[in-house]
Amino acid sequence: MQQETSSAVEARLAELGHALPAVVAPVAAYVPATITGNLVYTSGQLPFINGELTATGKVGAAVSAEVAAGQAQACALNALAAIKDVIGDLDRIVRVVKVVGFVASDPTFTGQPAVINGASEFLGAVLGDKGVHARSAVGVAALPLDAPVEVELIVEFA
Repeated sequence: MQQETSSAVEARLAELGHALPAVVAPVAAYVPATITGNLVYTSGQLPFINGELTATGKVGAAVSAEVAAGQAQACALNALAAIKDVIGDLDRIVRVVKVVGFVASDPTFTGQPAVINGASEFLGAVLGDKGVHARSAVGVAALPLDAPVEVELIVEFA
């Protein structure tokens, strides 16, 4: 039996220069993640980095698509933290089933898929084939706390 302090997924995160953050506390009446059957549904995760939103505003105006893609990656990392909190070990992930991404968009901005690629590509880099998923990328008028991006995941686990 191996004595490891972290899972293979967390080791891969470390290789990529990331560590799981603390689970972001809900900003309203909900839980960060919930389980039904063998699926974990995360609540929408905002791009908190070290407890702060490092970008705010509409994508295509105050926030560039490139910065927003990095924010989507932060959302995905926060979602992984919420998933670990309810299943105990990210190595239990069988696959990411679906990613839903919301982009607070300037009315003329139509690059939502490229922004949410920040989350999708990150999940692929961390989880390999288990990170391949169905997805929606939706432009919205506003998000909580003026965040530029919000991401939620549905993950199958064993």
